Amino acid sequence: MSKYFKCIAIGLVISTNPAFGQEISRKEYIEKYSSLAVKQMHQYKIPASITLAQGILESNNGNSRLATKANNHFGIKCHGWEGKKIFADDDKKNECFRNYKNVLESFVDHSLFLNKYSRYEFLFDYKITDYKSWAKGLKKAGYATNNKYPELLIKIIEENKLYQFDSKKIDKNLISGKRNIYMHPNKIKYVISKNQETYKTIAKSLNIKLKQILKYNDDNNQSVLNVGTKVFIQPKRNRSKQRIHVVNNGEDLRTISQTYGVKMKSLKKRNQLILKNSLNNGDKLRLR
Repeated sequence: MSKYFKCIAIGLVISTNPAFGQEISRKEYIEKYSSLAVKQMHQYKIPASITLAQGILESNNGNSRLATKANNHFGIKCHGWEGKKIFADDDKKNECFRNYKNVLESFVDHSLFLNKYSRYEFLFDYKITDYKSWAKGLKKAGYATNNKYPELLIKIIEENKLYQFDSKKIDKNLISGKRNIYMHPNKIKYVISKNQETYKTIAKSLNIKLKQILKYNDDNNQSVLNVGTKVFIQPKRNRSKQRIHVVNNGEDLRTISQTYGVKMKSLKKRNQLILKNSLNNGDKLRLR
């Protein structure tokens, strides 16, 4: 059993769908939520087949009590959650789970979870179509303790041909309204600031919390940004494909962090000896 997630598909008594008076079939679940899974794939680089298979497995095709009463399709527990809650038996009796306003919130929260924790970072090195490696990697990273978890996901994917949703092409430049959203080589989405923009106005335009934007960019600047500033709208990675960066005059750690899309805290940890002193021209920083 995952520390954060409840695999609720097997051996549980499930409630009926209150909207229809009967359970949703697996086929109906796929038809209803496949477009949502594809959207998450485009935005967060998680295979749609994996998202769908996990939703199917952990919510019993959307028929579990958590899914029908709290829109929680992935069994995500409270852990710091400040929103509405629902209680259900899991490893312990009467445990706290997140209660979402709608299913979209559940899918987004699942995507953010996999992007947030470093133990899942290696998954994003796999091809978006490599659902088998993703399924095995989720188990390896500790997502679930069930030894058959990868096989269960793969079986659902192959029996229902969910892999077809992974073949959707992902444009390098995605369009969101009037703003271009770009994909960094390190697989992170970012935007380019326009005239008189701040982190706050960018966050508002993309419906992202300001504190998230500031954290993603290792910055607390509340002033107007220079036109053309790269602003990440997803968490940076813990490493880069490139191994070494040779420091140039005038570069600081944050500049290098933004250039390669690598978190500052990861650079500090990886280069502790060098960073005891200020960066100098010619210093070699490890990026991975």
